[in-house]
Amino acid sequence: MKIKNCIKKITVLALLLVFAGSGSVYSQSQIFIEKDSDVKAIKIADDVMNASGGKKNWDATHFITWNFFGSRKLIWDKYTGNVRIENVKNDTKILMNINTSKGKAFKDGAEMTNPDSVAKYVEEGRKIWINDSYWLVMPFKMKDPGVTLKYINEDTTQKGAKSDVVRLTYKGVGVTPNNGFNVWVNKKTHLVDQWAYYKEASQPNPNFILTWDDYKTFGKIKLSAARGDRKISDIQVFNNVPESVFSSFAPVDISSLK
Repeated sequence: MKIKNCIKKITVLALLLVFAGSGSVYSQSQIFIEKDSDVKAIKIADDVMNASGGKKNWDATHFITWNFFGSRKLIWDKYTGNVRIENVKNDTKILMNINTSKGKAFKDGAEMTNPDSVAKYVEEGRKIWINDSYWLVMPFKMKDPGVTLKYINEDTTQKGAKSDVVRLTYKGVGVTPNNGFNVWVNKKTHLVDQWAYYKEASQPNPNFILTWDDYKTFGKIKLSAARGDRKISDIQVFNNVPESVFSSFAPVDISSLK
């Protein structure tokens, strides 16, 4: 049975929720939960990875930068875990490493020096990265540690595309592990065309449903920039960026990166 969109207008608050299985730091004991996942759902997740550029190209992608719905600019070093986060609406900047949870913060024209304040903003930066990166690169993370995949059914998206629906739930990862997602995978392109977000995986109806549109190739991977009528802008992939991007609060000229 087709899931209906119970919320037509998505609020900014809803768009800033922190999701569960979105690339948080994993312990060595955490793995993709294959034993509890469906064979068909696993195959679909592999098809999504391949259609989006493939695991080899995803692993080789070094730096990604994007603007999250006009609220924040992020630059992420996938190799080291370094992240630069800039609030577009004020001068707050966070430079941190998501693997070590160490970093520094800048606000009101100066670098913060109070250890408690720094720790607070670095933790906020970790949550921001978990959220914002998942909105951008979720198709590459369907088999992340802690994820269970279940095949739901065949369905059509809000735009009429024939799709397979896969359920993602999480165990012991992220900051909100009770979340759940239904993901519509296009039968022809094998790209993610739509998702539904459940704040509690056990709830009967989603908090919202959004389409994934405007796919383009960046480097050697495909990323979608549109979530419904909202845009993730300024997406770029780089092979090299200056070390100062992650160590200095000085402004970064994205056009100068390579």
